[in-house]
Amino acid sequence: MQDEIKQTKPFASPGSEAMVSILRTAAVLEHATAEALKPFGVTVTQYNVLRILRGAHPEGLCGREVGDRLVAQVPDVPRLLDRMEEMGLISRTRDTNDRRHVTARITAKGLAVINESRTTLDAIEAQRLAGLSPQQLQGIIESLAIIRGNV
Repeated sequence: MQDEIKQTKPFASPGSEAMVSILRTAAVLEHATAEALKPFGVTVTQYNVLRILRGAHPEGLCGREVGDRLVAQVPDVPRLLDRMEEMGLISRTRDTNDRRHVTARITAKGLAVINESRTTLDAIEAQRLAGLSPQQLQGIIESLAIIRGNV
């Protein structure tokens, strides 16, 4: 890690190196994903919303539920959903009984973006994780869950 980021002094601790390594890895993966999604006209966050709404299809979810399920939190979920609705990726309907409740659903165009980008995203996953065994992958999953405090 030290060589990769051209750091001349050693890390203060293994924990410091681990934190920087996790952040660097996340940045590398996010950049690769963002570049892969550009031809499909969506950001990583928008893709995440589509993935969430595909999982809730056909019932849909309210904006708060979408926000709670995002991988990375965003400050203004309603505005994110507004842009995605303008792009035709999602639709939103207001509940006739409770006007405050608005349900977001993925559209056919949103499903097409997910389906068309899948091969590209699968290739990134295969390339980045190719050298890891199933046991190593499980170890990463478990270690990251501990770090996030979700155990």
